[in-house]
Amino acid sequence: MTAADLYAKLDAGLSAAGDFAWGPPMLVLLFGTHLFLTLRLRFPQRYIGQAIRISLSGKKEGAGDISQFGALATALAATIGTGNIVGVATAVAAGGPGAVLWMWLTGVFGISTKYAEALLSVKYRTVNDRGEMAGGPMYVLERGLKSRWLGILFALFTAIAAFGIGNMVQANSIAQMIRETLAHYPATEGLAEGSVWVTGLLLSAFTALVILGGIRSIAAVCGRLVPFMAFFYFAGCVVMLAMHFDTVPASFLLIVKSAFSGHAAVGGFLGVGMREAVRYGIARGLFSNESGLGSAPIVAAAAQTKNPVRQALVSASGTFWDTVVVCAVTGLVIVNSGEWTRGLNGAALSKAAFGDFPLVGPAVLAVGLLTFVFSTILGWSYYGEKAAEYLFGPRVILPYRWLWVGGVMVGSVATLSAVWAFADVANGLMALPNLVSLLLLSGVAVDETQTYLWSGDLDREAPLP
Repeated sequence: MTAADLYAKLDAGLSAAGDFAWGPPMLVLLFGTHLFLTLRLRFPQRYIGQAIRISLSGKKEGAGDISQFGALATALAATIGTGNIVGVATAVAAGGPGAVLWMWLTGVFGISTKYAEALLSVKYRTVNDRGEMAGGPMYVLERGLKSRWLGILFALFTAIAAFGIGNMVQANSIAQMIRETLAHYPATEGLAEGSVWVTGLLLSAFTALVILGGIRSIAAVCGRLVPFMAFFYFAGCVVMLAMHFDTVPASFLLIVKSAFSGHAAVGGFLGVGMREAVRYGIARGLFSNESGLGSAPIVAAAAQTKNPVRQALVSASGTFWDTVVVCAVTGLVIVNSGEWTRGLNGAALSKAAFGDFPLVGPAVLAVGLLTFVFSTILGWSYYGEKAAEYLFGPRVILPYRWLWVGGVMVGSVATLSAVWAFADVANGLMALPNLVSLLLLSGVAVDETQTYLWSGDLDREAPLP
């Protein structure tokens, strides 16, 4: 059996595992948790304006390692990644235009889940031997549910999953985009294959420069990079939609109708049913905003905040920006382009859709994808590192950081299908213990919300951990 045959079997096995991990039970559990927490917490989405104001205040408050804005910027750096561009394109290619609406709904209701998981992570955080805050779902499971074995499982899944969702997928997307761009022009066609190695080496080098400095270095870089990249990308998408405004209303209606009926075959598009639209919309929605995954609460636990509810509101605003705003405009641009009917997928579909807009589209895609990829790699390095630290102690931090840098290189030269399939499986394994804790400790989230938010006492100082 050749190496190609072995790789094909691995790819098929990962795809089958992804289909199982994101079958009906997981979709029901995930979206059901979003709905349950939305109702039990009395629609925390209504506080999104207040959440944005707190996140932008920039004031230092309470105990913690980084500012609330620094924690939000790091979380947004990790969540605003290829899921917002290539992930949306993958969802549309596999689930049709209707997947965009399911991604958007996952973001709207996911605000409640992001709020609850951040609240619990701050409440149950602790101080490690170096005087730094340590928190996240693993500590919630251990200290809140008194179930260390579930905490160990979550940390194990996180330390491994980080290499999929936050590392290899990100590096793969930018490497493939550069390769396809060079292959498009006869003068640079010969450089296309070798470019993935150059991309991997450069990404690895810049990643090492930042993450070796720890969370303060990561938060400092993300605090400057995230506002620029988000505004640039959103403004660029708005300009592109304005350039083809005459077809935008029809594209919007197509997204809504296809979400509940599927879509018939058009051109090279094979056509999908409602089940595929739901599955890929929700799966890519989680990949994009990570609500219910349990990743963002890890950095939320490091924030300087007066009480758990204030940081929970700040964290919830991240889901609003990531999916409700950024993913929505990306999906509309891709559907409006019509390129999804040609059988394209992933980075190729993104490139074709944005390429329909001379000068503006390619620039927005290139700058957006490059900055999204780099920031996500930085943010997720901290998540994986803290999970590894929970399992093995501080001695594992430096080796994990260097292993992370190596993962960027591997992801750059891997194939898209295998990397995405690995990320899907890892996400599902990671989400399960976190969703269990959210459901079983929802009463604690309600009590904390009553104490600080519903009572109008949001400035009250909580006891130190």
